[in-house]
Amino acid sequence: MDRPTPLVPLRYVALGGTGPEDVVADPEGRVFTGVADGRVLRIDGLDDPATARVVRVGRTGGRPLGLELLPDGDLLVCDSYGALLRLDPRTGRTRVLAEEAAGEPLRFCSNAVALPDGTVYVTVSSRAHPLRDWIGDLVEHTGTGRLLRLGPDDKEPEVVLDGLQFANGLAVSGDGRALVVAETGARRLTRFGLTGPGAGRAEPLVEDLPGYPDNLWRAPGGPVWVALAGPRVLPLDLLHRAGPSARRRAAAVALRAPYRPSGTIAVLAVDDEGRTVRHLRRRRSGYRMVTSVCEAAGHLVLGSLTEPGVAVCELPPAP
Repeated sequence: MDRPTPLVPLRYVALGGTGPEDVVADPEGRVFTGVADGRVLRIDGLDDPATARVVRVGRTGGRPLGLELLPDGDLLVCDSYGALLRLDPRTGRTRVLAEEAAGEPLRFCSNAVALPDGTVYVTVSSRAHPLRDWIGDLVEHTGTGRLLRLGPDDKEPEVVLDGLQFANGLAVSGDGRALVVAETGARRLTRFGLTGPGAGRAEPLVEDLPGYPDNLWRAPGGPVWVALAGPRVLPLDLLHRAGPSARRRAAAVALRAPYRPSGTIAVLAVDDEGRTVRHLRRRRSGYRMVTSVCEAAGHLVLGSLTEPGVAVCELPPAP
C-alpha cells in the first residue's frame, strides 16, 4: 500500500492535562489514557465526540505511559518513573507489580501486554536516558532497550530480549504465538516468538518504516495499529551510522535544543505477516507527535506526548 489515505480529523477532546501518551479502548468504546500530572483518565461518550466526558479513574504519583486493559477491567500502567502498576479504575487503587529487573530499576518503563495465562511482557525504552531525555536516546542510538517477562507468580521480571533500539509499543499476534515490539530508534517492528520453534527468538517483522513507531494497539480481530511519532529524518539515519562518541556529542546538543514536532502525522495498520493494510497521513496537522492510536466507537482516537487532549478522527472503511 504505497499511497496514504488522508487522516481526517473530526473533533478534539481536551483533557485538562498534557500528554495523553497512550490510548486504549474497552469493548464499550470508552478510552483510557494517562497524562503528565500522573492522572489516569477515562473518556466516555465518544460515539458523539462533541459531548464526550472525561473522568479521572486514578493517579499513579508519577508519569503514566503505556496502558493495557485486563479481562477483569483493571489496567496495567507503565509509570516512566520506574514501576509497573496495576490500577483498579473502579476504586482508583494501585498496586506495584515490579520496580526493577536484573537488579536495576525500571528507569523508563514504556509499554505492557498481558497474555491469557496472566504473564505480562513489558518494554523498557532506555537504560541510559529517562523519559524527559527521550530525544537523547534516539539521537545517541544507545540500543539499551529491553523486553521483560513477568510470570503470574514471579516477584521480579526477567530480561528476555536486550539491545533493542528504544523498545516501545507491544502487541500480541493474532494467533497468540508471538509479540510485536516497536523499536522506535530503528524504525522497525520486531517479532518475538512465544511458542513453537521460534519461541524466544526475535526477527524483523517490518523494517524501514516511513516514521518512528511508538505505541501499538491491536483492533479486536483485526490488524495492529501503529502510531508514527514523526516522519523519517534522513540526517538521523545517517548519524546512526557514525561512531558512539559522535552520537553522544550529537545527543548532548539535541538535549539542549528546543524540540518542535513535525506537522506531518501518520498511523499504520499492519497484519501478522508484516503487510501494511492501512496507511493514514495528514500533512500540516495542528495535532502533533502522535504516539498512540486505537479504534473506539467507530472512530480512530489519537494520543500524543505533547498535546493537551486527544484527537478523534474518521475511521475509513477497510480496503
